[in-house]
Amino acid sequence: MRKPRDYDAELKALEDKAKELKTRKVQQLGELVIATGADTLTVDELAGALIVLAETTDAGRKEAWAKRGAAFFRSKSRRSATATDRDTGSAQTQPGSPQSASGGTGAA
Repeated sequence: MRKPRDYDAELKALEDKAKELKTRKVQQLGELVIATGADTLTVDELAGALIVLAETTDAGRKEAWAKRGAAFFRSKSRRSATATDRDTGSAQTQPGSPQSASGGTGAA
């Protein structure tokens, strides 16, 4: 005889997986904001810009943004070797830098 399925355990596992995926998405969006330099914007500025982007229906404009984004990620992968140098340099300038307040997790 087969063992009965534990629907509660399966449902719990699915809920845990959904929560993990949502957490990962939020983290990646925060990393994207920082990687693009948008963390220097105020929350209001960033929200306003994102609203305009989301409301845009012009396909040509969206395609241009997509191309620019793809180019950003291609150039980012080439620069990944120097990312360690940038991180070290920014860590040295943080105490007196105006970016230290916005460079953390505040924008994410």
